[in-house]
This record gives sequence, structure tokens and C-alpha cells, in this order.
Amino acid sequence: MDLTNVIKPLLISGAEVLPLVEGGKGIAISDGVSSGAWAAEGGIGTFSAVNAHTPGEGYLCVPGAYSSRTRLKRHAEMIERAISGGVAQAKIAYETACGRGRIHMNVLWEMGGVDAVLHGILSKVKNMIHGVTCGAGMPFRLAEICAKYNVKYYPIVSSARAFNILWKRAYSRVSDWLGGVVYEDPWLAGGHNGLSTNEDENVPEPHEPRVRSLRELMRSYGISDLIPIFVAGGVWHLNEWENFIGNPEFGAIAFQFGTRPLLTVESPIPMAWKKSLFSRKKGDVELNRFSPTGFPSSAVNNVFLRKMQARLKRQVSFTKVADGVCTEAFPLTGSGSGTSNREVFVKKEDIPNINAWRNEGFVVPLVTPSKTLVFVSEDDLAEIERDRRQCVGCLSACKFSGWNQEESAQIIEPDPRLFCIQNSLQQIVITGDVENALMFCGHEGYRFAEDPFYEGGYIPSVKELVARIRTGY
Repeated sequence: MDLTNVIKPLLISGAEVLPLVEGGKGIAISDGVSSGAWAAEGGIGTFSAVNAHTPGEGYLCVPGAYSSRTRLKRHAEMIERAISGGVAQAKIAYETACGRGRIHMNVLWEMGGVDAVLHGILSKVKNMIHGVTCGAGMPFRLAEICAKYNVKYYPIVSSARAFNILWKRAYSRVSDWLGGVVYEDPWLAGGHNGLSTNEDENVPEPHEPRVRSLRELMRSYGISDLIPIFVAGGVWHLNEWENFIGNPEFGAIAFQFGTRPLLTVESPIPMAWKKSLFSRKKGDVELNRFSPTGFPSSAVNNVFLRKMQARLKRQVSFTKVADGVCTEAFPLTGSGSGTSNREVFVKKEDIPNINAWRNEGFVVPLVTPSKTLVFVSEDDLAEIERDRRQCVGCLSACKFSGWNQEESAQIIEPDPRLFCIQNSLQQIVITGDVENALMFCGHEGYRFAEDPFYEGGYIPSVKELVARIRTGY
């Protein structure tokens, strides 16, 4: 069924636009060019303001890019650069759209200095940005910040329960500026996912009952059915979503595409990344727990992730004094162990594994917040120490580096089983090395290889992609 004339415009962020949304995605993966091109086709383009870069000035976390010597000053420098980059991308998007569609900006609520970045960008781009989407955390202050600048806000949630908390604590007082709610499927979306502690990452739940529950909750609070729910995560062919189109049970529905816009002419990701998408297979994208945000995330299981998975297996429990379980003395030599003890005690049955790891070159034991020792190589240690030394506070609280922007907050014990996420995300954009850096992707990424639209390695323009999506495929 051709849906070209079935997909009707909706009133979103003050204009009638196609209910087709480009997902914001993370660092340098959705920029002003790609979002502006999407808006120009009558939809909603979303650029990422997660430490966006100013064209010509490079990326934010390249080693040596910061002039400040202390982490606190680098953090302030990062915020200043992030504001400058966000403003630059907003202007590019606005000029590229030529007055068509809508431009939204996406931020990560747990990114460092998010309040300052939002105020800094929104105060300088009047009428260029029409909405702000925000997830990865509970963005309670999002509504009041957006309302100050007459911009609609769009929280990203993975359940009705999450929206209920946001509404009761904050949004009910700023309801006029609620533009919509993004429901992001936590089992299918790429990047950080909103799986709660009572949800099983191995048992995905269908979209329909979860979206229905969200709409019913919104109605219970008097929120109009005209306020759209953006369905995100796993959206590929609209023909697979016919039950949502024009169905009064769900109210106004828009569809957010995160993975498909990766593969367009305007997409800013390197060509090596684009070409690698053609070889993705079902199951290549996996949920993992390595993000220093503390949230699970979905990424391609490449060399980088396999290295992190292997590191996780090279750990043993220990005690500082011998007990009935940990009876074998183990000397702590070399730098970076994370404890002042000169020796600790481990289980007798772990000694053969420790010796095997050391023979393989993993000779440095590091203490984890779980009170285990994880064994890494000297090169791994150098990388961990370098990334911590160059930390800019890109997150509000980082489990890898121990950074916490709230001085009064509890001290975070750094975890060597994690990594610097901003450095990795920027390195893949800079180098195009799709094996040795974090590579976010939605779980439907394997469909590039199966979809005849991309036959022969074809890379469409945004214009072509939007036209294709409107047909239902």
C-alpha cells in the first residue's frame, strides 16, 4: 500500500508538518546540514546539541584541544564551546530548511552543564529552533527552560511511568509548552536506552500496549490528543505501522527515524561508517552496560565492545585482610591499582586465571567500585589514565572518571571497567575507524543490507529518503 497521500500533516511546534521526524542522535551524528535538509522536505529535522562543534574549529574532546589545565576550567571551556557549536548548527539548519518544516534540537539531560548549554543556545537562536527533545535521565527542568524562550519541549521516555513522574513533579506547571512526548522503545532504539530496573533487557515488549498506556495517561491529565506522541525505536517501513496511522485510539502519532538517516548524502558520519552499515547483520547491535552514564546503551558489537566485554571477564573478588574465602596473598605492584595496600587476598581458585591473564599481558590489577580487581595491560592503563587526566566533565556525573559537577554530591568512585564515552564517540567521527570506537546504532541497522532501496550500496539524499519513507517503505 502506497502511503504517500495517507501520511497527513500534523500541527507540531507551531506549524503543519509531515509527521516524520529525524532522530537527534549523539555527538556529530546529526548536524545542521542533515536536520535542515530533513525540515526542507516538510518534516522535523533534529540536530544534536550534545557538545556540537563549530565548523572549522574541530571537535571538543581531541587530546590537547583544551587550553585549561584543571578539569573545572576545562569543563567551563567545554560549555562555552558547546554553546558556540550549538548556535552554529542551529543557524546552518535554519538556513538549509529555507523556512520549511520545523527544526528541533536534541540534548542529553545527563550531559555536563546541560542547563547552561540550553540557556546559552536558546538565548541566541530566537525563532531558529522550534522544539527541544531531551532524554537519558529525568529532565525535570526542561519545561521551564524551554518556556522561558517560547520553545516547545519534547521529553523522551520509554514508558508511561516515566512520563507520569515528569508530569507530576514539573511539567504540569508548564503544560502550555509541551509540544509532544517521544516514546522511545528501550529494546530497539540505538544509543542510550531507558530500560527500568523491573524490565528485562532480554524480553522485549511490543510497542502498542506501551504507547496506548502513555496516551491513556496523557488523557487522564487532560492533555489533548492533538499533542503528538513520537514513536521512536525500530521504525523503518511505515507500512509496518499502519495500525498507528490515523487510529483515534492513539491520538496524533508522528514517526521518528534514527537509524535510516545515518545513510544519506547529508549525514555527517564518515564514509567508512556509512559503508559499514551495508554489512550489518541481525544481532550485530547489542545492549551493553559500559556507558559511564550508568544507562544501558545499544551499539554495534565491534572490536571495541568485545575488548570491553573481555576486560569485564578478567576480574576477581578480593579482601584487604585474609578471611575464610579470600585466603591467598596477592601483591599489588605497579601504578594504578587504586588502593594503598601493598597486598590483598584473593580466592585460591582464582590464582590460575590471574596467572594466565598476566601471561597474556594483562599485568595491572585495578580496583573497581564492586570491590573486585580487574586486570588490564600497561597500554590499557595508559589509555585509562590519559582519558581521566584529560577529562572535561562532559557528563554531569561520570562513573569512569569520577567527575561530578555537583560539588555537594556524593563522590563517585572511578570504574576502570568503563571508558571515556565522549572521546570514543568523537574519535569514530574523526577517524572513521568503525572497529575501535563506540558505534551507536539502532537494532534495525541490519535492514540496510536487506532493503532494496539501498541495493548496490546506494546512498540516497535526504530528499530521496523522505520521499521513499512516505510511500510506506
